Amino acid sequence: MLGLVVLHLGCAAALPALTRWLGRAVWAVAAVVPLAALGWAFAQAGPVLDGGAVTERLAWAPALGLELAFRLDGLGLLMVAVVGGVGVAVLAYSASYIRRDTGREAGLLLAFAGVMFGLVVADNLFLLYLFWELTSVASFLLIAGRGRGPEHRRAAEQALLVTVAGGLVMLLGFVMLGQAAGTYTLSEILADPPRGGLVPAALVLVLVGAFAKSAQYPLHNWLPAAMVAPTPVSAYLHAAAMVKAGVYLVARLAPGFAEVAPWRELVLVVGLFTMVAGAWQALKETDLKRLLAYGTISELGLLIALLGVGTRTAALAGVLTLLAHALFKSALFMVVGIVDHQCGTRDLRELSRVGAALPGLLAVALLAAASMAKLPPFVGFLGEDAGFEAFLHDAFAGHGWALAALTAGSLLTVAYTARAVWGAFAGKPGVAANGPQRPAAGFVAPAAALAGLGLATGLAYPATAALATAYADLYPHSGGGTPFEPALWHGLTPALGLSALTLLGLAVHAARDRLAAASARLPRLPDGERAYRGALVGLFEGAVWVTRRTQVGSLPLYLTVILVTVVALPGVALLLAAPPLDGVPVWWTPLEVPLAVVVLTAAVAATLMRSRLTAVLVTGAVGYAVAALFVLHGAPDLALTQFLVESLTLVIVVLVLRRMPTRFTPAEQAPRARRLRAAVALAVGGFVAAFAVVASQARRGEAVSVEYLRRVGETGGENVVNAIIVDFRALDTLGEISVLLVTSIGVASLVRVWRGAVAEPASAGGAGPPGPGPGPRAAPERGEERRSVAWDAPHELWLPGAGDRAGTERSVLMEVVTRLLFPSVVVLSLFLLFSGHYRPGGGFAGGLVAALAFVLRFVVGGRADLERAAPVDPAVVAGAGLTLATVTGTLPLAFGSPALTSTPWEVHLPLVGAVHATTSLFFDIGVYLLVVGVVLKLLAASGTAQGPARPASGRGGR
Repeated sequence: MLGLVVLHLGCAAALPALTRWLGRAVWAVAAVVPLAALGWAFAQAGPVLDGGAVTERLAWAPALGLELAFRLDGLGLLMVAVVGGVGVAVLAYSASYIRRDTGREAGLLLAFAGVMFGLVVADNLFLLYLFWELTSVASFLLIAGRGRGPEHRRAAEQALLVTVAGGLVMLLGFVMLGQAAGTYTLSEILADPPRGGLVPAALVLVLVGAFAKSAQYPLHNWLPAAMVAPTPVSAYLHAAAMVKAGVYLVARLAPGFAEVAPWRELVLVVGLFTMVAGAWQALKETDLKRLLAYGTISELGLLIALLGVGTRTAALAGVLTLLAHALFKSALFMVVGIVDHQCGTRDLRELSRVGAALPGLLAVALLAAASMAKLPPFVGFLGEDAGFEAFLHDAFAGHGWALAALTAGSLLTVAYTARAVWGAFAGKPGVAANGPQRPAAGFVAPAAALAGLGLATGLAYPATAALATAYADLYPHSGGGTPFEPALWHGLTPALGLSALTLLGLAVHAARDRLAAASARLPRLPDGERAYRGALVGLFEGAVWVTRRTQVGSLPLYLTVILVTVVALPGVALLLAAPPLDGVPVWWTPLEVPLAVVVLTAAVAATLMRSRLTAVLVTGAVGYAVAALFVLHGAPDLALTQFLVESLTLVIVVLVLRRMPTRFTPAEQAPRARRLRAAVALAVGGFVAAFAVVASQARRGEAVSVEYLRRVGETGGENVVNAIIVDFRALDTLGEISVLLVTSIGVASLVRVWRGAVAEPASAGGAGPPGPGPGPRAAPERGEERRSVAWDAPHELWLPGAGDRAGTERSVLMEVVTRLLFPSVVVLSLFLLFSGHYRPGGGFAGGLVAALAFVLRFVVGGRADLERAAPVDPAVVAGAGLTLATVTGTLPLAFGSPALTSTPWEVHLPLVGAVHATTSLFFDIGVYLLVVGVVLKLLAASGTAQGPARPASGRGGR
């Protein structure tokens, strides 16, 4: 099943590129995939119809209990038949209908078929939710289209907002339900449904998501708005498939939860009200697609009621009606699309005598309409007969209002069915005949096939009943006698009488003019579209109101709010739930005291400094003192990394400070504000100190470090810190270096954007940014240059690129020292890289040391010298590092081992002897390269920001 989902999505991704070679044949290629899924499902029909199920599970993150779980049972088989069968017909129909952007449309329709297939076979709540929301994304893209107008974008936005918001509510219900059940596997939840506690609330939340997806009142207006989409999209997503997702979810959960209040009451009230209200609104529409859309809303309400009440006969009726609706409604949408295509309109007030011009299309429409009106011997009649039987005799038969609503809704269904056929094909007084040309046979064939299936599945009712009972038999038979079975004739029964009564809908249609006048005097239902637009306006205005009062442009205010929240929420919880602290030592060694004094003194001094550079240097002292604390506690790896990170950070910050004023310019602050900030700072410090003490004393189990120390020999190394980074927790490291690379790309991009923003006004004669910045500078006279040269300006070129700097910016001492130190520092970095498996070091520490070497070249010799020291694109270096680490981590999969598994190896070299290492060394090399590449990229961006290098002679522009 996972393979079929991947096949759908993979082919969908390839279709846009294949269109240039396949042309319109791309639709045939697309149709093969859902046809294959349909064939696979029918191949499993034997055991599934006998009450079995086909399962497939793939462990994703076993430690977290996450897996890709799929299950095909009776209900899943029916939905796969609908998704695959109607999907093939719609893709064939699209070949004649869609003439523009065919590759994109075919790919999106096929992708939707794939995610809908995944939704109906998913056996995990989170997996189901993933596919659930992907269907909304596909619907958004198909409605909005590419190059369409604002009406399409508004409709797509409305569909996305309503269905995704409902999905988020449903996700909360899923979490609550899974927690109550102790599992998120759907089949396990239904095998032993939880009761009590938060289960009723969880079910209400799930039903909200289902109602939004299946366009139930009052969350229905997105569906009529979506009718601006092309007809194939309406026929597939908004008639046969996506809107059935909510119905499917209700049907899936009903066997386990229909008896839990308020499930049954909700599905009956919402479903039957939607059925009647949708059918009534359909009688007022003049656009044929909107008429069918409101008819779809009505039918979806019926399906929610039938499949949600939780009895066997109602479930039979729901399954049969679901199948019938998928066939006749998709066929009718295709018919309307053909009428619109051939006549240039789908307004029933402008259509006349189309049936006489297109008799074949009229015949197809009559076949589909007869099933929608629930006439025998169509499958729609089987569903209606079973529905009346359920509402007459099942456990909820005492709800007389429900039977009345079902009858009224069915009667109105006949009325709007007659209105749709009359509006599309009948002759109308005073309206000129349209005279359309006959469509090609291939254009009509998909709709004819679906309409014909509605008749065939009714005539072959034993086979259809077998598909329905595979799901309905999940419910126990209630009442005496034999269970109800679908058939075209049960004798003269009350259900048959109610079915005959619904034909009065023809009289309602005949009295349409008088009915329209009477309905104009009736009170109107609340306008869902107006409510939606009002809610959006209220949301936007509320956001503006909140933003104006909270986003005031003050960074200190933002920090104060965040820090107060940190102290108030977890701080209060810490006070209330803190365990008793016994025997907390004041210090482990007296040497901690002077280091603590340094940390506190530097922290206080940093708040008093007015020079930015001094404040940064004092802050750096905090980091160095903490590194010394790591040394005292026997953590040389942490200390080395802390020293290196602090040094590199200081250099980078100093480079940034060149672009800023030398001193802080704080605004005038009231004494109360200063006291508040001081109190907040002290409170945060106290909270962090208390949390550290409590956390260190709260451990009850064995420290994880004990297990790491016990198993470090498995990694082929001796340094447990390095083993954790590149072996035990290599996945964390891979994620961290990926984030580091992405962050560096973002920072470099922002620097370049900023430079472009300030360079443009400068070139136009505008004022540049404050302080030194890019831009031309007049060259000094030769005598002036000689007078301004520093005493240590070199006369020789000690660094290859340093000659590009102005004489006043060069130092013979720094250039000579850099020339001597650079190779040694690089060698030291390689030593730390390769020795990290046995002693302090590793790829991260080695990369930082190498980065500091290149920083030294940049500071002393400038960007030109850095480019000579590292004549390679920094992005290539960083990308190579991430690629090497990723390949090293995934390569074990090819040999049947888990990802990120390291393998020790040994090689004998001449003169060297035996060399022991592990494959994780290559992972460490990848970390080394990525760190170096990231720093080079940041330095290159910094060099770009300061403008082109100056000529060595001092003449010319900067």
